[in-house]
Amino acid sequence: MEFGVFLLMQSPSARPCAEIYGRAIEIAQAAEELGFSKVWVAEHHFLNYSYSSRPLLVLSHLAARTRRIRLGPAIIPLSLHHPLIVAEELAAVDVLSEGRLEIGIGKGYQKYQFDRLGIDMDTAPQRYAESLDVVTLALNRPEFSYQGKFFSIPATTLYPRPLQQPIPLWIVVNTTRRETVAEAIGYGANLFTGGLEPISRLLNVRVAYPDLFATAPKAVRVGTQRQVFVTDNAAEATRAADEARWHARVSRSLRLNSEQIERGVVLAPPLPEEPSTDVILDEFVVAGTPDRCVSQLRRIERGLGADYFNCSVGIGDLPQSAILRSMERFSRDVMPQFDGAGKVA
Repeated sequence: MEFGVFLLMQSPSARPCAEIYGRAIEIAQAAEELGFSKVWVAEHHFLNYSYSSRPLLVLSHLAARTRRIRLGPAIIPLSLHHPLIVAEELAAVDVLSEGRLEIGIGKGYQKYQFDRLGIDMDTAPQRYAESLDVVTLALNRPEFSYQGKFFSIPATTLYPRPLQQPIPLWIVVNTTRRETVAEAIGYGANLFTGGLEPISRLLNVRVAYPDLFATAPKAVRVGTQRQVFVTDNAAEATRAADEARWHARVSRSLRLNSEQIERGVVLAPPLPEEPSTDVILDEFVVAGTPDRCVSQLRRIERGLGADYFNCSVGIGDLPQSAILRSMERFSRDVMPQFDGAGKVA
């Protein structure tokens, strides 16, 4: 299994923006030095849930601050954007990073964002389908045209052109819905999935849909992510679980359109029947001693059929020093336990 780092850039206490961006840059540079293979940057809007509203801007900066690690947005909610602008920006980051870009794509799920950008969320699935066609055509063909319900594009050539042909593509899928897996594989994409379910209830997509993988035009990666914190101190592991609880409360409220927000700060009251700290540590995060983390990752590897794992390291308001120590422990004591960990040379 190969390992990367995911930057959500959140702050429950709404710390200053310069601090959050500085921390993200430091984490990305540390990830490269510690041998993680990729850094992914989230996209969310108008909330302290994530300060990363334009991941490709962040990635263009990280391209200049790193040399080897691969870089990607995770994910771009295509339904919120004009796909030609997305394609142009993707191509530019691929050029600026000297061919180190990977692309993460999804539909988007927060009505709060759709409303503020003036987009009817009911149209998101069709907008997404057309946008994905446009982005892949623009990046991979010297000239293309497109006619759909939302986008009508005459003959167009993208400039700048990306260095990679093709740029590796990852698409968010629901493992319980075969059609989403089939669609992603049909685009020649790798899969992002399995980040929300309890670990004991993951579905191994390779076992569930062997025919889809057998007929894929190329080998398909299966990627996932969880919050990660490596420590020998039980109290620190509990603190990480408590910070993860804030994230879970906010994420669920945004999915259910029940969020409570004051000037961009999301309130996080307890959820009905939310899991205990012990259940969070056992079923939802990778936290604790190195041996404990290895065990959790083995469960995820088997349960999902995953061969790529994103470490979401910036959990809530954990101190930066603790995050960097955890990353060092993960690199030294956890990653070497897995074949093909994909260390950056």
